[in-house]
Amino acid sequence: MRRWNGWGDDTTGYPLPGGAFRFLAARLGESAPPKEASFEDVLKTVPDSRLPPHPLVNHDPVERVRHARGQSMPDWVALRSGRVGVFPDGVAYPMSAEDVRALIRYAAETGARLIPYGGGTSVVGHINPLPGGRPVLTVNMSRMNRLERLDETTLLATFGAGVSGPDLEAQLRARGYTLGHYPQSFECSTLGGWIAARSSGQQSLYYGRIESLFVGGQVETPGGHLVLPNVPASAAGPNLREIVLGSEGRLGIITEATVRVSPLPEREEFSAVFFPHFENGLTAVREIVQARLPLSMLRLSTAVETETTLALAGHERLIGALERYLSLRGARSDKCLLVFAFTGGRALGGVTIKETLRIAGSRGGVHVGDVFGRQWQKSRFRTPYLRNTLWERGYAVDTLETATTWTNTPTMITAIETALRGALADLGERIHVFTHLSHVYPHGTSVYTTYVFRLASDADETLRRWLMLKKAASEAVVANGGTISHQHGVGIDHAPYLAAEKGEAGMKALRDVLASFDPEGVMNPGKLIVP
Repeated sequence: MRRWNGWGDDTTGYPLPGGAFRFLAARLGESAPPKEASFEDVLKTVPDSRLPPHPLVNHDPVERVRHARGQSMPDWVALRSGRVGVFPDGVAYPMSAEDVRALIRYAAETGARLIPYGGGTSVVGHINPLPGGRPVLTVNMSRMNRLERLDETTLLATFGAGVSGPDLEAQLRARGYTLGHYPQSFECSTLGGWIAARSSGQQSLYYGRIESLFVGGQVETPGGHLVLPNVPASAAGPNLREIVLGSEGRLGIITEATVRVSPLPEREEFSAVFFPHFENGLTAVREIVQARLPLSMLRLSTAVETETTLALAGHERLIGALERYLSLRGARSDKCLLVFAFTGGRALGGVTIKETLRIAGSRGGVHVGDVFGRQWQKSRFRTPYLRNTLWERGYAVDTLETATTWTNTPTMITAIETALRGALADLGERIHVFTHLSHVYPHGTSVYTTYVFRLASDADETLRRWLMLKKAASEAVVANGGTISHQHGVGIDHAPYLAAEKGEAGMKALRDVLASFDPEGVMNPGKLIVP
């Protein structure tokens, strides 16, 4: 069963070796798990629903608790402490576009606000009901999950927007196809959520981001039914598909999506290279992507992330042998790990991997085969479970991400990491910070930073610490010309920084578009744009 106050399935864990906790304690200090509220405790705080009866609406307190929060740090603090505060007044599970339209009419008649809910994996507050006098209805799309059509001539597949990542891939793979969109939240997130948050999958270098995969569909809005045609290209004015992408449930509810699919690849290979310094790896990755080699992923870790990855892996004797070998090859304490992947035809794979390794070798890269690559691929969707493990030992882990040009990448990494390390200095708290480049483009890259800090004994103090960290890092991103979100969307947490990227005229245009589709402000209020 899905965890109600953490990540993923409650039967899946992420055990760590004892050395991993010694590693963290040496950098942050010893910590202790805070006192946590039980599910029964939280149920007692759920108020009576303000919504009148409706055949599609469930007022059960259990459902309302399970849909109250997502996966952001404020969400975790609220659920684990039992201080949730605001719950949806009801949860609906539509099974058709007609059901969705009925729920929009119901909201108009009752004065309710609607929150579209995909997999509940948002890390920036997309699905949270806000305080206020109007009731809130959460619309869970998980029952609209079927493959409706597959056109093998055009390689287009149409799904109900509530389909989860594993179910989508299972339905396609049974026919010999794949979408290839693998965000870290893949196991729990949905197609509609990917579109609404403009997400990026781990192998986007080959398959493309969701905006490249999403070609059309249908959206139910308070202002009417919106159809996005599946034409290959159009010069008929601005593309409304682009307005739906990243709209975060503010325009309406995506009910159906048509996406580009690919035949299952003949060959897929993940491999690893260690560089003596991050600068060497950065140059090599830029040269590889600018050479337009048909890889599906290039993921480069800084020295601190590489050290942390090896420390958390366990297998001390094997890691020790690897490090002795790398030291002989010139990759010592500042070594950085690159994991790369080829996806495609068998014949092209050999040529591509050979040229990738040639470029990496010219920058001092040491190829260590495919063991690290295969292990990364095997465990890539388990990594979020580490949050559960660390929390239970008294440590909080969170991430943030941006994108910038190649020229600005070193400056951006330094600015973010410096801001985070110093954010709690006045409290005497240390922060463990590390970064990787997870998505690369010919002219720039994403910058994905993870930070670990000690939980306080009081939930309010933990939240205050996180707010200080988030503010410092977000201000560093904006000050250095990065986007406030490369793949996580805006939600509540990033909304205060959106104007710095869009400008006054851009923000006005966004507000006007939202008002056109949703004149009464029914859809997901408080997200994307600060009221």
